[in-house]
Amino acid sequence: MSVTTGKPSSLVKPTLDTKFHIDYSWWERSSQEDLRQYLLSHLLPEQRDRLSQSEAGSTVDYIDPETGEVKQLDELGLAIQTAAQDANFINPHTSVVDSIFRVFLANGNIALSPRELADRIGRPASLILKTLSGGQIYKGIRPCS
Repeated sequence: MSVTTGKPSSLVKPTLDTKFHIDYSWWERSSQEDLRQYLLSHLLPEQRDRLSQSEAGSTVDYIDPETGEVKQLDELGLAIQTAAQDANFINPHTSVVDSIFRVFLANGNIALSPRELADRIGRPASLILKTLSGGQIYKGIRPCS
């Protein structure tokens, strides 16, 4: 009889149904990546120009258009939600990793499987799984634990 601890093994290979999300603690540990700069790269050009000159500032109430939930967002978070409404936020010319990251930015980092991500970015689920389950962690996108 085997005993399981309920904690997933890091050696378990992800599947098409494994849920992924942005692990922001990865960004905190990364000495080569700057989260703010990367987030700015996902904005519309006019937003990026304005916000790249300013520091993190005050917060505003943001009403999620799908759920009606009120959230506190800083200026950068509000700009990301505005950019996510643009039809070209996720497009065929955006890299797979950037497209996946943008999905998580737009949906509040709600975990999704490669199958679910495929529906949102228009790329094969098998490609998404292959990209996310390799030895390298891209932009903190990891399986949920």
